[in-house]
Amino acid sequence: MLKKVLFVLTSHDKKGETGEATGYYFPEVTHPWEVLHDAGYEIDFVSPKGGKAPVEGFNLEDPVNKKFWEHEEYRKKVETTMQPSQVNPENYVAIHYVGGHGTMWDFAENEEIASMATKIYENNGVISAVCHGPSGLVNIKLSNGKYLVNGKKINSFTNEEEVEVELEKVVPYPLETKLIERGAVFEKSAPWERHVTVDQRVVTGQNPQSAEGVGRALLTEIEKVHPRT
Repeated sequence: MLKKVLFVLTSHDKKGETGEATGYYFPEVTHPWEVLHDAGYEIDFVSPKGGKAPVEGFNLEDPVNKKFWEHEEYRKKVETTMQPSQVNPENYVAIHYVGGHGTMWDFAENEEIASMATKIYENNGVISAVCHGPSGLVNIKLSNGKYLVNGKKINSFTNEEEVEVELEKVVPYPLETKLIERGAVFEKSAPWERHVTVDQRVVTGQNPQSAEGVGRALLTEIEKVHPRT
């Protein structure tokens, strides 16, 4: 049985014209990773450009972050991500889009990663995304020509949360609004509350606080369609 999950990281390292650094948000890797790794799954990493992905939220006082960083194999994997051309979608039961503001500049337009997500999903796999990670879902289309999120319950970092971090005029588009335009049935809680949504093998989480919950929901969905023998 396949026991591999593909994590997608951003390659983008600047918040628009602000000059401020960004990247993927470290706890949104580590907390889902811990859930899946402890359950016996292997995680691989891909980013639009491959190689070392830029990171934010790097805090080793978080014991889960520390556990990941001190795991020699995974520290190496996250610092040498695969390029999309190196990925065989048939090897994975799920794909997880990690958030971080950098994703807003390179996830939605990456056709190679969107195509592999479609293949994983249509092979009875699961798609998950957390915080800004659902920017990767924006342009995923299924074989029937419909957007993946069309008609599904979805959540993500909300417009209110973007305003609270004062980046609503910096990001290239409002993620919540874009998902609704694509036909998503958008769910949300108050800013910074944990919120995980599951619908038809798609798992989404609202913010960094939702990362562990997304990992747990992702594991549950994987094991529904690929039960342990």
